[in-house]
Amino acid sequence: MAWNPILTPALVGLSWAAYFALHSVLASSRFKRAAFTRWPGLAGGYRLLYNLAAIVALAPPVYLTFATGAPPLWTWDGPAGWVADGLGALGAAGFVATLFAYDLGEFTGLRRAMPKEEREGRRLRISGFHRFVRHPWYAFALVMIWTREMNPAMLAAATVTTAYLVIGSRLEEGRLIEEFGDRYRTYRRAVPGLVPLPWRILSAEQARDFESAP
Repeated sequence: MAWNPILTPALVGLSWAAYFALHSVLASSRFKRAAFTRWPGLAGGYRLLYNLAAIVALAPPVYLTFATGAPPLWTWDGPAGWVADGLGALGAAGFVATLFAYDLGEFTGLRRAMPKEEREGRRLRISGFHRFVRHPWYAFALVMIWTREMNPAMLAAATVTTAYLVIGSRLEEGRLIEEFGDRYRTYRRAVPGLVPLPWRILSAEQARDFESAP
């Protein structure tokens, strides 16, 4: 794709915004209720179909981001490059490790999600990473994104993705409050969302107390 200093980053940003908008619509309770009413049999396999659709829809924005031939805005050289690569590797390792804090069968859609009536009364689970931030997966993703070298197209993609992760974390918390109520509100007051703060870290004992709270 021919490089244009204004149109290309705008097109990349719009493509990522469209992807995240589709992602949010397909994940919304309103859309799922409408879809399940129209096609009741879809409920059992919806999570798997949702994930497959998200992967397929990811192709256009990724292609636009890396096919522009845009000149670099900044690069990491020498010791700065080692630090950036080290942080990026730690972010990737943390991102993968965080996956195991969730129910991977339900998350991927390979196992049917627990019905809503069975989810009520579940314990709030706080993994080691969740003692430091409420959304470790998003936090590690941001580390990976912002430790990379940037050109205008990648910067547009990084900016839109960051905005989505911040907004998405807030929307996700609405669902968590609906499920866990005051237990999650108390946890939210105790632990920051995306950026660890030394004075807002749960000890292992405090995390166990949160998990065992009625």
